Amino acid sequence: MKSLFDRDVMLSGKVLDLLLQRQNVISSNMANIKTPGYRARKLKFEDDLQTALGLDAKGKMTRTDPAHVPSQFSAQGFAPTWEKAFKPRIVHGEDRVDLDKEMAEMAKTNLHYAALSTIIRSKFEGLKQMIVEGQK
Repeated sequence: MKSLFDRDVMLSGKVLDLLLQRQNVISSNMANIKTPGYRARKLKFEDDLQTALGLDAKGKMTRTDPAHVPSQFSAQGFAPTWEKAFKPRIVHGEDRVDLDKEMAEMAKTNLHYAALSTIIRSKFEGLKQMIVEGQK
C-alpha cells in the first residue's frame, strides 16, 4: 500500500510544510512592519526542490549522459534557504518591509497551498474510489 502514493505524498507534504513556513515568515514580516531596524525575511525553496527532483529550469529531466538513469527523489534531500533583504531605505524613517509586496507574496503562497491541497485531496478521493469499487 505504501508504494501506491509514498513518493507523491512525501513530496506534497514537504512542499505544504514549506509553504506554511513561508506564510509564517510573511506574517512575521508584516507584524514587524513598524519595528525599527527590522529587515524582511524570505523563504525560498523552489530552486532546491527542482535540483532535488533532478529538473532543470524548464522542468525537464537533466542528464549529462544518455546512459544515466535519473535518481529517486527523497523528500528529506532538500530544505528551504533563508534570505534577508538588505536594501537601502528609499525614504528615511520608513521601515524596510514593503506591505504591498508581502501581501502579494502571501496571496501567491495561499493559492499554491490551496492548489496543492486540492491535488492531494483528489488523489485520496481516487484511492478511496478504487477501494470502494474493489469491495463490490
